[in-house]
Amino acid sequence: MTIKITPRSLTRAAGVAATAAGAIFIGVQINHPHLDVTSIASTEVVVRSSLKVLMCALALAGFTGMYLSQIRRNGLLGLFGYLLISVGYLLVMSTTLASAYVLPHVVSGNPGFVEDFIAAATGGSPSGDLGALGVVLQVQGFAYLGGGLLFGIALFRARVLARWATVLLAVGGLVTVLLTVMPEAFYRLLAFPNGIAMIGLGLSLWASARLLSAQPAEDVQTAGAR
Repeated sequence: MTIKITPRSLTRAAGVAATAAGAIFIGVQINHPHLDVTSIASTEVVVRSSLKVLMCALALAGFTGMYLSQIRRNGLLGLFGYLLISVGYLLVMSTTLASAYVLPHVVSGNPGFVEDFIAAATGGSPSGDLGALGVVLQVQGFAYLGGGLLFGIALFRARVLARWATVLLAVGGLVTVLLTVMPEAFYRLLAFPNGIAMIGLGLSLWASARLLSAQPAEDVQTAGAR
């Protein structure tokens, strides 16, 4: 039996990946325990962090499908936005992987470093010097916010996917900036705008792929944006 891989099937898979990523992004933040040197090594935090790593991988697949499915309409803005948001999520994946599987082994010998890492990763101000890791976290934040803004604008202009979701992806970064200066309980809410946006974009991408074989190309370009 031969499995036939087509642009339609790949687009649908990317839609599923984006939807799943959005759901995980929201789910892992619900009732998230307070992060400190005691909880960082707990099974619950490790499991949640592992799910965040999976979320990043799924989101990258989803963003790639969104970009490639309308590559001619995205233009240079879409390319820059896609590359920037991809860098952001790759860095989030890397730092989350470190917090899940490296920090629990470091905390017993250097709890101060772990405290500074948690502070920097959650929008706080570390008291010590994180070295190159501090730069990585700053680049991560810029790429995550800037990439969401540029890619959201490009998707909005392409008029293929659900426009409300593209707007939410773009403004989600601004909401994130506001939440980072608030207590941790509010900081956890930053996942909701982007999570909902990814769910909406994923479902819209699935719908546009489903229509590929049933409608002319011009009809498909506008169907997903309805």
